[in-house]
Amino acid sequence: MSAWRSGCSVSIVEWADRGQLLGEIREQVFIIEQGVPPELEWDGRDEESIHALALTTSGQPVGTARLLPEGQIGRMAVLRAWRRQGVGTLLLHCLIDCAEDPARLFLNAQTSAEPFYRRNGFVPEGEVFMEAGIPHIRMVYRIR
Repeated sequence: MSAWRSGCSVSIVEWADRGQLLGEIREQVFIIEQGVPPELEWDGRDEESIHALALTTSGQPVGTARLLPEGQIGRMAVLRAWRRQGVGTLLLHCLIDCAEDPARLFLNAQTSAEPFYRRNGFVPEGEVFMEAGIPHIRMVYRIR
């Protein structure tokens, strides 16, 4: 599965093959930019997850996201220079499209990203909570 937009392609990749690239993006966004402790970022669940990777037309990795077996989308990370160009939307919809049961999809969104997820079919559920020192809210997917 692959999609193009804004000079990027997004496709499903295996952690065993592309884990280094996926990890570099997440390290830049979560650990360096947002100050997430490495022990929270590396939770040991990457091998069992479905991963989406965004690459530029020249092959530069610029974004990633993953889908856990229980239907949780997470670790959505787009490099700063590529934000607000549709890369996150491509990553999200790539994972939605490959989900066995889209009605089971959910995520823990940083509250600053809640409008993005709302525009893409997710609705908040419950109260705001802290994760890695950052306010989050659980959101569930509502098939349109």
